[in-house]
Amino acid sequence: MYDLIVALGLVLVIEGLVLAAAPAAVRRSADAITQLTDSPLRVAGIVGAILGLAIVWLIRG
Repeated sequence: MYDLIVALGLVLVIEGLVLAAAPAAVRRSADAITQLTDSPLRVAGIVGAILGLAIVWLIRG
């Protein structure tokens, strides 16, 4: 449970830094995402989840 809370905290830190550093780029990205169909978003989500799982698996053993 401790690791989950730390991971969520790190996600918030990274998202906060991105928003603080480049708010216009985040806004443009959000606009571009709304114009995509579901398929590329679904593929990106699956790829991201697999990469995240692989990173956790490699680091945690």
